[in-house]
Amino acid sequence: MNTVTHQGIREAIRARIVAGEWALGELIPGEVELAAEYDCSRTTVNRALQALSNEGIVERKRKGGTRVRPLPTAQAKLRIPIIREQIEGSGRDYDHRIISRKRIAPHVRIRQQLGIPGLETAAYVETLHLADNLAFAFERRWVNLATVPEFEAADLKELSANEWLVRKVPFSRGEVILTASAADSQLAEMLSTNVGEPLFTMTRATWFEQRPVTAMELFHAPGHEMSFAV
Repeated sequence: MNTVTHQGIREAIRARIVAGEWALGELIPGEVELAAEYDCSRTTVNRALQALSNEGIVERKRKGGTRVRPLPTAQAKLRIPIIREQIEGSGRDYDHRIISRKRIAPHVRIRQQLGIPGLETAAYVETLHLADNLAFAFERRWVNLATVPEFEAADLKELSANEWLVRKVPFSRGEVILTASAADSQLAEMLSTNVGEPLFTMTRATWFEQRPVTAMELFHAPGHEMSFAV
């Protein structure tokens, strides 16, 4: 057998669920079938499925198999957009740059949103999203590491923080605010505009059950438009 780990199988199954290979509430293959597919022991598959069950992504019943948990249907009602897909969907090339990545004690509003007490820290990432090598949007994001501990070691070179979280972490509810905000000196530099320029701004926070996942602020370059199909 290969030296595949239960963590590797967990992430492979998670990716297949996020990609829609199995519908919400649908039975996934059994332990024996998955063990044969991944060329590993049934015990290794069991550990992977139990970890996904503990995260609330699947639900397991004795003699009833393992199903994709129906809870994440909120994702169908409020679909978090992947910025790369938005840009590529408009026929432009996408890229992103990590401007800053560290652990910090968030300011009061973010601390309250993420349920982080006192001076405890959260993961913080600043990302510049590019369309045809021009500034498209600047993102400030905080992630609750108590809910998503694996984010701290996540490789964000290929996938932005936005795409990594959408693909890896389910959510059961979210809050979104759309507003205009004045560009500060950092935003003016990142988005090639003037200090004080009004910017289309989205703030969003998501939770999985009662556990806060992430809070973010997304500032779009001047001239951005948002359209909805109704």
